[in-house]
Amino acid sequence: MRRSIHFGVFLLGTGNHTAGWRWPGADQTFLDIKVQARVAAIAERGLFDFLFLGDGLAANLRNHPSYTCRLEPLTLLSALAMTTTHIGLAATMSTTYSDPYTVARMFASLDHISGGRAAWNAVTTSAAAAGGNFGRTHPNHELRYEIAEEFINVVCGLWDCWSDEAIVADPATGRFFDEREVRPLDHAGAHFSVKGPLNMGRCPQGRPLVLQAGGSERGQDLAARTADVVFSVVQDFDEARAAYAGLKARVRRFGRDPERVTILPGVMPIVGETDAHAREVLDTLQGYVDSTEGLAMLSSRLGVDISQYPLDGPIPDLPIPDTSHGFARALLAKGRRESLSLRDLYNLTAAARGHWVLCGSARTIADTLEKWFVEGAADGFCVMPAWFPGAFDAFVDGVVPELQRRGLYRTAYAGSMLRDQLGLPRPAIGDTGLVQRPAAAAS
Repeated sequence: MRRSIHFGVFLLGTGNHTAGWRWPGADQTFLDIKVQARVAAIAERGLFDFLFLGDGLAANLRNHPSYTCRLEPLTLLSALAMTTTHIGLAATMSTTYSDPYTVARMFASLDHISGGRAAWNAVTTSAAAAGGNFGRTHPNHELRYEIAEEFINVVCGLWDCWSDEAIVADPATGRFFDEREVRPLDHAGAHFSVKGPLNMGRCPQGRPLVLQAGGSERGQDLAARTADVVFSVVQDFDEARAAYAGLKARVRRFGRDPERVTILPGVMPIVGETDAHAREVLDTLQGYVDSTEGLAMLSSRLGVDISQYPLDGPIPDLPIPDTSHGFARALLAKGRRESLSLRDLYNLTAAARGHWVLCGSARTIADTLEKWFVEGAADGFCVMPAWFPGAFDAFVDGVVPELQRRGLYRTAYAGSMLRDQLGLPRPAIGDTGLVQRPAAAAS
């Protein structure tokens, strides 16, 4: 079967551009279910694999509006499961500030409610401010990933405690369960002790999908070992192609099939009637950005207060912070590669929070996405519309048909479950794909 581009949409109610909510006619809230249901409907019209909700566990009034003021992701996705039929439903839940039993139970519930469309984005939470909301000291980077390794193992183990034959429900015999088909987990590890089993039958998908976005060496190892879908932060084609090949090699090193791991760089497409018109749209959006908010966002990405440096000066020699390695590494590499100033990085971060921005007509954007897909830089893309609904409509109504005409994108859904869209088989009991980290891959 010919490869097909995969698309997810990053759902932020006020748009992915920091100031996207200021565009005429744009949605201005992440608290109204009607707004999110409309985005989900557009995604299904565009035959997207899934819609994705990130999350934040602390309110920073200088952060992106949708990260500061938002609905809890699993609650929102459960509601959207009732308004959609095919689109996958993916959300973030922290391995640092949650517990495995609750995570396993919530995503298994979403998988049952949606008929097999749930996916968990397992993150370690980089923001130290989250600790204050849970009465905990925020762990350092290495410890967060140590916890995450065990956490994901436990969650996947809990999803496997019930076989498909466990629920008999035979009125003639009065037998509801086959107790031989349900087993405890009996996990006792360095960070968690979980008896199990989960109090829920096996998921329609066997188990929900696992998503990852780690940018550090430890994060990439975790993604290669556990993830079905990997989000990447890139700014350059050659950089993206090298990262793609590197992660596929890691997947193979863990004894997994690289074809079963889908790599999706994040991209903010600005679709215009012409390339020049798209550039005008971006310039207008950039003019909306509040400088205080933009500086705070860049400081967060780089892990240092940028206001202490001259914006029009060169980028200082900064270490990779103990927060989000992927964003800092991509931004600093681009800045040094292209001799950018801090102001240039500020503008780049203010636009798409450090993700790749792609401007042009529908044809130009399709040309670029085709090149990245065909030449080994991506299996698809996590699309990040600058504002909703207009910018997303422009992509679905302009870029999607162009890719379909080229035979690069589906014209119908492959089935009713998220695994169907990604071409992933339903795993057998115990077939989680999780293996221990080999010494060569350990960081």
